[in-house]
Amino acid sequence: MKAIVRVMIVEDDAIIALLLSDVVESLGYQVCDIVMTQAEAVASARASRPDLMIVDVGLRSGSGVGAMQAILKERVTPHIFVTGDRRNVLQLAPDAVILEKPFFIPDLIRAIEVATAAAAAN
Repeated sequence: MKAIVRVMIVEDDAIIALLLSDVVESLGYQVCDIVMTQAEAVASARASRPDLMIVDVGLRSGSGVGAMQAILKERVTPHIFVTGDRRNVLQLAPDAVILEKPFFIPDLIRAIEVATAAAAAN
């Protein structure tokens, strides 16, 4: 039996978060939490220990990059940054797996594969 991969979504736009959640679940993953701020992301990651995180870079309160920097100090967590500005993310996190907006489902699938493979290699 295939292990269930628990995914946390960090997105401050509720509609986008729900759409992304639907897509992630349609791919066979379980969404363990949806949060909207940097502080919520850090706290929820500590509590729920997701297998993968999909993180919007530009949050209204805090930053997705800042959230992941804090989370990664505690444990390796595969993650994908979602952004409209790839270069800005690469300056802050040169090895980041980035899903550039707008994206399609095959792009998301590929990003998940790259993020989980990179984390497994560490």
